[in-house]
Amino acid sequence: MATRSAFKVVSATLPAESLKTVTLFLAGDVMTGRGVDQVLPHPCDPQIYEAHAMSAKDYVKLAEQANGPIERPMAFSEVWGDALAELDRRTPDARIINLETAVTQCADAEPKGINYRMSPGNADVITAAGIDCCVLANNHVLDWGRSGLLETLATLADAGVTYAGAGQDDKSAEAPAILTIPGNARLSSLPSPVRAPARHPAGLPGHTNQASI
Repeated sequence: MATRSAFKVVSATLPAESLKTVTLFLAGDVMTGRGVDQVLPHPCDPQIYEAHAMSAKDYVKLAEQANGPIERPMAFSEVWGDALAELDRRTPDARIINLETAVTQCADAEPKGINYRMSPGNADVITAAGIDCCVLANNHVLDWGRSGLLETLATLADAGVTYAGAGQDDKSAEAPAILTIPGNARLSSLPSPVRAPARHPAGLPGHTNQASI
């Protein structure tokens, strides 16, 4: 699966001379599953299905062997380390990440060997960084099937985080995320079309109620 996302200012109500430069924070491959999820206050079942690890807690052990004890539960903001202070210093107008993790308690793992998930109870790790939009058109959003995707969408919506690149049907999956930028500008995240894996066909006749990417 491959995707591209483009961003553009789609409208502005102020004269051009009064508009400021729009500054974006863009981060790819944000993975909040495995050991990250396990050290947060409300972790998922640690069961994973990797060739060399069957528990996400193994990743916590590896991190502690390399860097010493990790305080648990970890505050949501601590996951981001020094990045939060730097973000606050630079004050981007929008913070957009490629979230490479399903946010779900679903246990229906896809048979792919690497399955990332974070508990919905730990969704505050996203809001702790002031993330405005999560791009979901990636190769991990369906790691826990369509049920996992639907729970991801619902959790982000409940947290007040906009998303693009996935939805409850083809139309919503292809729709842009619209962010309001200070200065009366609006930013549009435009996900390109994505091919879903064969087990998860998108847009089949009579299946408009199924989640799509």
